[in-house]
Amino acid sequence: MIEILQPDGWLPAKGYANGMAAEGRQVFIAGQVGWNERCEFVSDDFVDQVEQTLKNIVAVLRQAGGEPHHIVRLTWYLTDKREYLARPKELGEAYRRVIGRHFPTMSAIVVVALIEDRAKVEIEATAVIPRG
Repeated sequence: MIEILQPDGWLPAKGYANGMAAEGRQVFIAGQVGWNERCEFVSDDFVDQVEQTLKNIVAVLRQAGGEPHHIVRLTWYLTDKREYLARPKELGEAYRRVIGRHFPTMSAIVVVALIEDRAKVEIEATAVIPRG
C-alpha cells in the first residue's frame, strides 16, 4: 500500500509528490544512465537518455517483481539544468510512456559531471512492493 502525503492547505505538487508512505518489500535501484543493456549509448539527446534511463529503472524493478507504480522516490542527477528546463513537454511525454501517470517523490540535483562521460542524466530509484 502506498499513500501520498499531502499536508492540509498545501498546493498540490506538479509532477511529483511531496511525500509518500508505503509498506512492503523495499527495492533500491542504483543510479541508472541512458545506455542500453550492453552499456552502449544510442543517443546523446537529453530526452532520449531520460527515457532510456527510466526504462532501465523499470527493468531492474521488474526483476524484483515490481511495477512502475511501486516507485516511491526518484533522484535525478543532471549535468545541465537548462537542458532539463527547456523541454518539459517532451520530458513529460517520455516519462509517461515509461512510468505512466504515477508521480512519486522526486529530487533533481545539478552536478558538474557524471562518471560516464556521455551521460547527461543519472536517476536512482526506491520502490516498495506490497507483500502478498
